[in-house]
Amino acid sequence: MIETADRARTLGMYITENRATVRAAAKAFGISKSTVHTDVTVKLRSLDGELWSEVREVLDENKAERHLRGGRATREKYLKKRSSGA
Repeated sequence: MIETADRARTLGMYITENRATVRAAAKAFGISKSTVHTDVTVKLRSLDGELWSEVREVLDENKAERHLRGGRATREKYLKKRSSGA
């Protein structure tokens, strides 16, 4: 099992390098979204303030864009439904 400090740093680097969402990081590492969120927002802050700031920027950007991604997904869902004749 990875130490919590190592896991927090690894998750932080993964999120910043891939501009990943918490959900994507959780899936990639096989852990829960709440664990990822706690590691990169709470634990990482006391371990590595610089990396925490970079992660915070990515998470804020993802939060600002999530309504756009959700709208796009809904649009594609209904376009697919319409084209299949359902």
